[in-house]
Amino acid sequence: MITLAQLADELGATLHGDGATPVRGLGTLKSAGPDQLTFLANPRYRAQLGATRAAAVLCTEAAVEACPVAALVVKDPYFAFARVSHHFDPTPVMAPGVHPSSVIASDAQLEDNVSVGPNVVVEAGAVIRAGATLMANVVIGAGSEIGEQARLYPNVTIYHGVTVGPRTIIHAGSVIGADGFGYAFAEGRWHSVAQVGGVRIGADVEIGANVTIDRGAIEDTAIGNGVILDDQVHLGHNVVIGEHTALAGKVGVSGSTRIGRYCMIGGAAGLAGHLEIGDQVVILGMTLVSRSISEPGTYGSSLAVDRQDRWRKNAARFRQLDDLFRRVKRLEKGDG
Repeated sequence: MITLAQLADELGATLHGDGATPVRGLGTLKSAGPDQLTFLANPRYRAQLGATRAAAVLCTEAAVEACPVAALVVKDPYFAFARVSHHFDPTPVMAPGVHPSSVIASDAQLEDNVSVGPNVVVEAGAVIRAGATLMANVVIGAGSEIGEQARLYPNVTIYHGVTVGPRTIIHAGSVIGADGFGYAFAEGRWHSVAQVGGVRIGADVEIGANVTIDRGAIEDTAIGNGVILDDQVHLGHNVVIGEHTALAGKVGVSGSTRIGRYCMIGGAAGLAGHLEIGDQVVILGMTLVSRSISEPGTYGSSLAVDRQDRWRKNAARFRQLDDLFRRVKRLEKGDG
């Protein structure tokens, strides 16, 4: 439990209401009860404010007059809500120690206050820094390093030669450092190219469930500090992601593409290989990126949903665009 006065002090918020009011949880504007905190950040939910039963609402000064309960006035309600949410995080905390079913190589290094769950494997020469947590069935490959206070959820597999930075979180089922898609076709079949690079992941990165990040073919695949990767993202070999970039679910990035800092890439977007994406680029969901983008801005290529009959007609017309273009060019030249 925490009081509104304590929250106001923590956030630097202006409190309208009784500072002694306790907060025991979080809720939406519509569902929050009298001991829960909520927020108003999106104007489309303004109509729900008047009926909220929450203990208090995180909001801007413009919404205070319409708020029927206590208010914590902040500049950015959603950011404030994100900060407060960690007071009520239900994620279990593992006690330091090594479960007896785990297998730890004799030359692996485990620093102070490391938590190692059941059936974890830590291979030769690996280093687990202070305060890191390895949950059940995690595998740490030879020579890999897990940074201070990093947290790896169950069934994460870290191959050999991978570095994971401090406070990085990797969710269940992700595989870091598998071979990249490198093959040479000759003599009637495919021949694999040894992937001799590794993977370097920075500090404060969050990697969702079932993400796959391939190791570098020659140099390392590299993920910058503060990057967010949603579930089922795939990064090919030698991909480089700049600091504080966010990729939504099912984004696929082909090998050797470099993405800049502070970019946002929408769900299921696909990026071809050997591209350069500059800083502060926003790519909309389902977009196919087949060329480099150097200028900041928002880019998209997918078609919005439409009725089937109209979509079929437009699809047929798309196939006629080349003929139409050629006819217009001839008309411009006076060829009739």
